[in-house]
Amino acid sequence: MKRKLKDIIKNELRNKIPADILGLLPSSYQIIGDIMIIKLREELIKYEKIIGEAILKKFPNIRTVCRKIKGISGEMRLPSVKVIAGDLNTVTIHKENNCLYKLDVAKVMFAKGNKKERARIPRLVREGETIVDMFAGIGYFTIPIAVLANPKIIYAIDINPVAIEFLKENIKLNKVEGKVIPILGDCREITLKLGPIADRVIMGYLPNTWRFLPYALKVIKPTGGIIHYHDIFPKNELYDKPIELLTRIADQEGFVLEKILYRGIVKQYAPRIYHIVIDALFKKKIN
Repeated sequence: MKRKLKDIIKNELRNKIPADILGLLPSSYQIIGDIMIIKLREELIKYEKIIGEAILKKFPNIRTVCRKIKGISGEMRLPSVKVIAGDLNTVTIHKENNCLYKLDVAKVMFAKGNKKERARIPRLVREGETIVDMFAGIGYFTIPIAVLANPKIIYAIDINPVAIEFLKENIKLNKVEGKVIPILGDCREITLKLGPIADRVIMGYLPNTWRFLPYALKVIKPTGGIIHYHDIFPKNELYDKPIELLTRIADQEGFVLEKILYRGIVKQYAPRIYHIVIDALFKKKIN
């Protein structure tokens, strides 16, 4: 089990910050490449540099410490962080599941809670599949699928130009040129241009992902395909509400929800609210 951050750095900070707020030090942290990201209570912000320096001393493999200012925001899923100690360069290379991700933690997100999901999806992909990743980012799902599975092609779409540039670098870094076509643009427009080509669609976006379901269905092959649908729902709506949404929107778009292949909680998003994923098989209605 990962030790709590406060237990690691507390002794280093004794006599450097007031004893009455020492217990407010953060327990959790995220490491992306050689960068650590932490959250600080308001009472500790004035001591952020001292805290960051204590972390660098206790974690020799960490080059930069950042404080998260607020959560991911907007359709481009932009992070908000501040360097509080170490190197000001926020570009790093993160290794996970034998895949390499180059990114700038100040400009693009990287969700630690999706690690198991990024490992699960490639195991499901069959050889020769055509895949559309509607919210590809830097390649969170695209890269492990390209590295660990053998699809025919992955159309990796994102509206964020910075993310697409890092995706292009990650394609080269992981030596999967020819397996991935990166596309800068709004997935609602791109899917309409691509037409019904996909065996599998990845919808790794939050929240209100249901708004994009009609566009995901438009890119599914008439013979059927699988959508990996991510969204957030209160605990008391699991899983009736998301399945009702999938069924109703599919019907409106001329599809049938043939089968739920998998459903699970990815992580807790907020108190009693969960990030969930549903793997659903859809087929075109037969008139």
